[in-house]
Amino acid sequence: MATKAALVNDKERSSPVKRQEPNSMSKYADSVVDTWNEFRRFLSDVRAEMRKVVTPSRKEVQATTIVVIVAVFIFGAYFAVVDSVFSYGMHQLLSKLGGLQQ
Repeated sequence: MATKAALVNDKERSSPVKRQEPNSMSKYADSVVDTWNEFRRFLSDVRAEMRKVVTPSRKEVQATTIVVIVAVFIFGAYFAVVDSVFSYGMHQLLSKLGGLQQ
């Protein structure tokens, strides 16, 4: 007793009509269509993200600018101190080892 699925599979196998493989031109056309659809989806995503963008107010820009300027000066002072300490240490080390001529 054959099942219905087995009978259908046997009919498909013995069918004289053979499916044609897609030729290179149809593959190329499918590729172009897929690329175009991906590009449209990308543009749609860009538009959705651009709707979420908020322009900061003048007050917010001034506040963040002041924070950045203060942070730059603090880090500049810190690195100046660290640089002078290392410079002094290297000078002392090289003079003890005889690497510096005075």
